[in-house]
Amino acid sequence: MRATTIHGTRDIRVSEVPDPTIEEPTDAVVRVVAGCICGSDLWPYRGDNPVTPGDTIGHECVGIVEEVGPEVRSFRSGDFVVVPFDHCDNTCPHCLAGAQNACTNIGYTSSGQAEYARVTQAEGSLVKTGGVPDADLLPSVLTISDVMPTGWHAAVSAGVREGGTAVVVGDGAVGLCGVLAARVLGAETIVAMSRHEPRQEIARAFGATHVVAERGKEGVAAVLDITGGVGADAVLECVGTNQSIDTAFRIARPGSRVGFVGAPHGVELPVRRMFTHNIGLAGGMAPTRRYMPELLALVLDGTIEPGRVFDATMGLDDVAEGYRAMDERRAIKVLIEP
Repeated sequence: MRATTIHGTRDIRVSEVPDPTIEEPTDAVVRVVAGCICGSDLWPYRGDNPVTPGDTIGHECVGIVEEVGPEVRSFRSGDFVVVPFDHCDNTCPHCLAGAQNACTNIGYTSSGQAEYARVTQAEGSLVKTGGVPDADLLPSVLTISDVMPTGWHAAVSAGVREGGTAVVVGDGAVGLCGVLAARVLGAETIVAMSRHEPRQEIARAFGATHVVAERGKEGVAAVLDITGGVGADAVLECVGTNQSIDTAFRIARPGSRVGFVGAPHGVELPVRRMFTHNIGLAGGMAPTRRYMPELLALVLDGTIEPGRVFDATMGLDDVAEGYRAMDERRAIKVLIEP
């Protein structure tokens, strides 16, 4: 099959690789109808994460079931499904506790930007859409594979509440979905920290009541001004850098919580401030499967439209340009059509 492969820093290619097959009785093979590039894909692309040259890349996709293993009983060839980026059996003690991201049989999508993807633990992982989504719904359905549940996880972990104040640090697709999640969960004041006008526009459409373009001390001061010097009831950290974590804890009010979902790179937690201000930290890798049914229902009934985070669509042959566009911040999130 044709698949996106990574060969080194900023070296993305389309290569011929072996088709995925049923390796375990719990597997399924899905023909990818739509995939996308994730902000976290930019870490290895930029050389911040080690890579094995020739590895496939891409962990978000939706598509049609081609084949299932003998232990997959709820799905059959022809079903249109959403594939969570982190696969789970949905029955182990961790899954039953709502931590599907730590399933004892965890697996991950490794060729979402390709023609086919293997799904481990398909019975517990896949979610049917009830038919092929309309073209205008497909981008929003695709967000259910990762960015919308991840933004939702940030909001849930931060304790966003009805009538409260939420601040979102990060204006990538996950951060924008965090703004949308905060609105759905009832926050009255929602501050999006963003310096880029197209992203600010989407943040406002998703429910942001304020936009702060400043960073560092100036950004903290702006948030404190909006909140009357109190700080945020809930902070959604959606970047993963030391600066974003530092900002998150400086704008969090005493007794509040930071929900972090940005993959951490070079982060040092401000433990003394966490201690003296009783500021908690929760979150991490999203238990995607936990949230998928609820979020998919909100998409299908028109309550939310997270697919607005896609501002570019490209064919698989142009995937390298998609990476360049996101790396250079010319695109928020790129949808890939194999």
